[in-house]
Amino acid sequence: MRPFWIGLAALLCSAVTVPNAQAADKTLRVIAHADLKVLDVTANTTYITNRYGYVVYDTLFAFNSKFEPKPQMVENWSVSADQLTWTFTLRAGLKFHDGAAVTAADCIASLKRWMIRDAMGQNLAVHVAGFEAVDASTFRMLMKTPYALVLEALGKPGTPAYMMPERVANQPLSEQITSSIGSGPFIMKRDEWRPGSKVVYVKNPAYIPRTEAPDYMSGGKVVKIDRLEWVYIPDANTALSALLAGEMDYFELPPLDFIGLFKSNPDIVTLVVDPLGVEQHIRPNSLHPPFNNYKARQALLYLASQEEYNQAVVGNPDLYMKFCGAYFMCGSENETDAGSVKTPNIAKAKALLAEAGYKGEPIVVLQPTDRPPYNAATMVMVEKLREAGVKVDLQAADWSTISIRRNKKDPPDKGGWNLFITGHGGPDAANPASNFWFGSGCEKANAGWACDPELQALMAAWGNEPDAAKRRAMIPAIQMRGYESVPYVPLGQFFQPIAFRKNITGVLVAGMPVYWNVDKK
Repeated sequence: MRPFWIGLAALLCSAVTVPNAQAADKTLRVIAHADLKVLDVTANTTYITNRYGYVVYDTLFAFNSKFEPKPQMVENWSVSADQLTWTFTLRAGLKFHDGAAVTAADCIASLKRWMIRDAMGQNLAVHVAGFEAVDASTFRMLMKTPYALVLEALGKPGTPAYMMPERVANQPLSEQITSSIGSGPFIMKRDEWRPGSKVVYVKNPAYIPRTEAPDYMSGGKVVKIDRLEWVYIPDANTALSALLAGEMDYFELPPLDFIGLFKSNPDIVTLVVDPLGVEQHIRPNSLHPPFNNYKARQALLYLASQEEYNQAVVGNPDLYMKFCGAYFMCGSENETDAGSVKTPNIAKAKALLAEAGYKGEPIVVLQPTDRPPYNAATMVMVEKLREAGVKVDLQAADWSTISIRRNKKDPPDKGGWNLFITGHGGPDAANPASNFWFGSGCEKANAGWACDPELQALMAAWGNEPDAAKRRAMIPAIQMRGYESVPYVPLGQFFQPIAFRKNITGVLVAGMPVYWNVDKK
């Protein structure tokens, strides 16, 4: 890990060029953690695409700070006594960026598309018989069987059901959505979008925020800035220089070795916006050898020393947990260490790889060059794989390119892949139904295509149980099966602060960076 003073030395001897440094006072300039390349929020689960979604779209429900679903675009709702008919009425005056009113038909089409792609949406879809529009602003969701987590599904913060125009949502799933027309608090300026450099949004003058105070992702999304710029600066020292010089206002994902420097600077504020923290993990490709065999995936568990990964990724022990064996986030109500592997064992890993049929063929590992935490963890993983006798084919690319490549199902030697490292956090990761990397629905699963019908059945039973205490008692069995099947390998949990200049106010603890309520003095 590079100590922060090396970055500081580079700052003192390097020049910085950041575009548009003299813009209006109400322009918030954000150092984005990745280059925005994919606009299809139903097809891509990367943080950058999801955060774009929250800028331009809105959702029917949203979580508050107690992780309770609260109405967002919905004005009121009701459910029948038999739990089979849910009725939703939209708030008055909701409009898309092109001026068209948001209708029940738009919401129905958006929900249908989301339920095909999203893990929790798929769980909900099992119970849904269909939808019907009552009038322009009211629709019903008709259930085949009751489902205990309907509102939790509609309000979950990660990869939520964003409401988009019916014509957009009805595009074939084989076609990526390229439209950016939503009904959210900001409008994307397509004429100023420069992939690889900058994304620009402006305040949506037609957006009507809720009257409640903002609380996590719920409440009023009051926009106090005129313009939002995401600037992609892949070199961390250049980004650091821009923030310290006041040319940028907000650093969305600063390298953790910069945090000590920020805390000693009176002009910079650091804030952890996700109180549950972040978990990195190894994602194996379950389609191709050797990781189509569960024993090879189990071998990865015995190569994972969380302390080594956290030292490489975080460094400061105040910012990470010594060990977290929970698939559903330590610190959450679903925390358990059942089935977890606490002690690495290279010999055990070699034996499991041999039992899985591994004979020394190259293992394609995707290396993100512009995401310091992922890159550092990838280097540790490569070292451990080589210690276990694995031949590694390390292929480097920027994170946005990897986020596209990882969706390819081709064999690793034909443009596919075997392993990459990613991360997640917050209430979505803490919930078996919404943890999209844990979902093991085979071809319906997220990239990596984890496939375990037994695990899926356990999670379905969990979601169907209306009693919260009984659901909690089911978690250890779900996790133990997870550690047998290994949809991914947890690498530990840490806390990632954001950083911004002291003249930026109203930054919310919302689980992720959001830009409503933010003001620039």
